[in-house]
Amino acid sequence: MRSFELTAPTTIDEALGGTGTFLAGGTTLVDLMKLDVLTPQRVQNINGLPLRGIDTSDGLRIGALERMSDVAANPGVYPVISRALLQSASQQLRNMASIGGNLMQRTRCGYFRDVDMPCNRRDPGSGCPAVEGANRMHAILGTSDACAATHASDLAVALVALDAEVRLVSTDGERTVKLADFYMQPGQTPEAEHDLREGELIGEVVVPKLDWATNSTYVKVRDRQSYEFALTSAAVALDVRDGVIADARVAAGGVATVPWKLGVVEDVLRGKPATQETFEAAAALAAEGAKPLSGNAFKVSLLKRTIVRALLETTEGMQL
Repeated sequence: MRSFELTAPTTIDEALGGTGTFLAGGTTLVDLMKLDVLTPQRVQNINGLPLRGIDTSDGLRIGALERMSDVAANPGVYPVISRALLQSASQQLRNMASIGGNLMQRTRCGYFRDVDMPCNRRDPGSGCPAVEGANRMHAILGTSDACAATHASDLAVALVALDAEVRLVSTDGERTVKLADFYMQPGQTPEAEHDLREGELIGEVVVPKLDWATNSTYVKVRDRQSYEFALTSAAVALDVRDGVIADARVAAGGVATVPWKLGVVEDVLRGKPATQETFEAAAALAAEGAKPLSGNAFKVSLLKRTIVRALLETTEGMQL
């Protein structure tokens, strides 16, 4: 790790008026600094900023500096969010990692994390070895010939499914952006990963009120049960009335360059009976537009099965 200057602003204006990389839990930033993937000359420890709190009185509002473990344990948090958090990293990391930091974490692509390898996200124009190289863990949706790295956050998948927004603060004021629009697919500019502008900071996450989102779950398929990133994942919430699906929210992770909202699956589910046959018909459309690489074609069928499993888990025990 290279030397750097550390500061600790106590107000948002002080933090945004300064320069340098923001540090909250540090569970991603410090790793990348050790690898020389990121080499900031100045780091701002923002843990003293007033960006905390969990408000469940009308929907859900989560301060960006809330720790993952605290949010997961809050009884007012929708199950899909809690389960996504509890399946993220280890308990020790969840105790340290912040909500805002989790949403801003960088890809776990091995080429991105190896400074001796080319990577268009880290060094624009240098190439993407994953296209022809080791790509079992890479994306099949939202890719380009410049990048096929998957998005790493489980939490972001759950939040995108629920149509969550992020409130962004700057010295010029605030703006709110839907999380599904906040993340950018790589195209030919994979170094541009999100819509956080210069001089902005995530202030909080806002999830709209959905009483029926208590009927929700997060299913994560991975190579091992503990501390592993998703091969595929599915975040699902269902509003079922008299055995018929009145509304649905579905998103997928582990298969795309951004948290992947599955509107086409939601559309098929609405107005249909909550049966396995319906679930399989809807899930069959989940991989539309997929472009598998040499080592990850299995994700197409795995994604469909993961969505069906999540839908079945969500309706388990219901009187249908």
